[in-house]
Amino acid sequence: MTLTELKYIVAVARERHFGRAAEACFVSQPTLSVAIRKLEDELGVTLFERGGSEVGVTPIGQRIVAQAQKVLEESANLKEIARQGHDPLAGALRVGVIYTIGPYLLPQLVPRLIERTPQMPLLLQEYFTVRLLELLRQGEIDCAIMALPLPDAGLSLQPLYDEPFVVAVPRDHPWAKRSEVHSEELKNETMLLLGSGHCFRDQVLEVCPELSRFSAASDGIQRTFEGSSLETIRHMVASGIGITVLPSTSVPPVPDERDLLRYVPFAPPAPERRVVLAWRKSFPRTAAIEALVAAVHDCRLNGVTMLEVEAHSDALRASL
Repeated sequence: MTLTELKYIVAVARERHFGRAAEACFVSQPTLSVAIRKLEDELGVTLFERGGSEVGVTPIGQRIVAQAQKVLEESANLKEIARQGHDPLAGALRVGVIYTIGPYLLPQLVPRLIERTPQMPLLLQEYFTVRLLELLRQGEIDCAIMALPLPDAGLSLQPLYDEPFVVAVPRDHPWAKRSEVHSEELKNETMLLLGSGHCFRDQVLEVCPELSRFSAASDGIQRTFEGSSLETIRHMVASGIGITVLPSTSVPPVPDERDLLRYVPFAPPAPERRVVLAWRKSFPRTAAIEALVAAVHDCRLNGVTMLEVEAHSDALRASL
């Protein structure tokens, strides 16, 4: 039994396809298939149900794949421990980020980390929250920047900042010159929301009770359109199709009269989301996590309330 064979079975369990797993492992499919068959013969069990368009994992295979993932993680930890003997920040940090945070945080975060820790390049991936949690559990990424609430997945969490929501309307909309909007007023408007799978959609529906209640009622919101990204929705609002709710970091910090949109704050208490950094409790690179948190807090994000590093650093170290 080798670590390479364990890597192969984890890849097949993840991809549910021998061809895609081979591509992910940068080997030919016959090489991967022969190695997995050899491991099955050695263990005396069948790990995968072959045949059909998708490969299934047998019940005993699921247990063995889960243990293989732990072995691979611990093997990677050995290398990290050795590297820390030379430089705790040496080596790439694999960071995931959700779609509604990445475009607004990363352009500031990446240059700051390059300046602070040039020996620690970032390997970035954007996904939905559910996928990032899966990648964390599988050890495919080291940490992820997401928004609460999150399921109890046995992860360490470090709060980063609180981000209020604002209402975006066309510049000729009756609300364009208002100083604030109450959430219950949204029920009478044509709302543009992200599609299913985006946690920001769920957050908007959760923190705006009227919007959530009336979105399910036949006599509530006039119409609801779904977009694939916040930028798509922003352009739809600019064209006059309706209005939307955006996180404050997506709003230009300096108003431009030529802009086709106007951004109106919610009446207090404004709905908001808490953005956090999550990582596996077994992840050994404390210094890398601390450097990432410090770089985030050094960013100048529009409208957010940064949660001071000093207030959480002790808890951060204790959780590792």
